[in-house]
Amino acid sequence: MKTLTTYSLLILLIFSSCAVVHQDEVAVKRTLGKLNANVYHSGATLFNPFISRMIRVPLNTINLEINVGLPSKEGLTVQSEISILYRVKTTEVHNILKNTGLNYQGVLILPVFRSASADVCSEFDAKDMHSAKRATIEHKIKDRMMEVLEPKGFIIESVLLKSITLPQGLYKAIEEKLEAEQDAQRMEFLKEREKREAERKVLQAEGDKNSKIIAAEGQKRILELEAEGRANAIKTEADANAKANAMLEKSLTPQILKFKQIDAFRSLSTSPNTKTIITDGKTPLIGLPSE
Repeated sequence: MKTLTTYSLLILLIFSSCAVVHQDEVAVKRTLGKLNANVYHSGATLFNPFISRMIRVPLNTINLEINVGLPSKEGLTVQSEISILYRVKTTEVHNILKNTGLNYQGVLILPVFRSASADVCSEFDAKDMHSAKRATIEHKIKDRMMEVLEPKGFIIESVLLKSITLPQGLYKAIEEKLEAEQDAQRMEFLKEREKREAERKVLQAEGDKNSKIIAAEGQKRILELEAEGRANAIKTEADANAKANAMLEKSLTPQILKFKQIDAFRSLSTSPNTKTIITDGKTPLIGLPSE
């Protein structure tokens, strides 16, 4: 019985001297109040439970949610529900535990956030936190926090303004301003549309004018081409007649002319009508019938 009890105590002592580090965390051993420089990753680690303690630090992304009043440029306070997504650098776990401790959220992250958010939000109007400028505000707060926290071993992944509660009366003022801006944009749109319509009519008139000019020039060109064609035809015909006359003139020798003259007299002599033939006295009357 005594042996069994001793064996049970031995097993209990072994198990109590073994620490299991999960895959989403690391651990640092503290012995007699002094931190060990080694950082233990996932797996089992032996330690003396009487003089040592395993301090675990999560490595996964942590969502720190807070409700805070943010100051605006006009001096108003805008209530907002905010999520700060951050994680710890593995290589800086020892320094974080040594310089800040496990309560780094309250000691370091929250004070840095309050300071950064106050500085950034005071540069914007309250309505900006409820508009498309919200993303700009989030990025600026994140960058301001990273300037302080990254050297200390923290990575700020995102700062999210999840809900914004504006002061009473500001919602109505914003709505009225938005309506006025929309009316101004609508009038500007109508003005621009009328301007474009006028430009379209001017362009259409110019197009019609150019079309008529082109048509008139085309008709003029057609008439010029027709006149030019007729002139060329007349010239061609005159050239042909001139050539024919020249050829005829070359072919009419004195002998042929005399023969033609005699032939003409013969044709006249056979006519039943009374006729008088007058010649120059040089043309012979050969073959004429006698009375």
